[in-house]
Amino acid sequence: MRTHLALIPLLAIAGPAMAAPPPQLPQQLTDPATAQRLTNVMQALSNAFFNVKIGGVEAAIEGREASPQEKNLTVRDMARRDDPSFDRNFQRQIAEVGPTMQRSVSALNQAMPEVMKSLHEAKKSLERAAANMPDPTYPQR
Repeated sequence: MRTHLALIPLLAIAGPAMAAPPPQLPQQLTDPATAQRLTNVMQALSNAFFNVKIGGVEAAIEGREASPQEKNLTVRDMARRDDPSFDRNFQRQIAEVGPTMQRSVSALNQAMPEVMKSLHEAKKSLERAAANMPDPTYPQR
């Protein structure tokens, strides 16, 4: 009997060690090449957006016909009005996106076990609360 009692602390220690590994993000999301591809896609989409012609919209809002020069006005042209070095600043910001995404994914991956633990605890709390709810089909007195 005493030998069985001595095994209880060993089982308590071995339990977590035998548990499944903590959940992690898929390898595709943690791969730096994926971050670079996403950065390239963001740059292409941004460039496409900056090339959208909006001069006619501005004139229409003002209630007049757009001049030929205004019809060719793009989002990029509007951005350059406020920031003459807009293109250079934008390229710098895009270049910083890849490393920032990698750091974010790494931090998320490290936090994942704790997040999953908290979600599991919340699920258990909700299950306990639901178990204590009155049965709506129970006859009332």
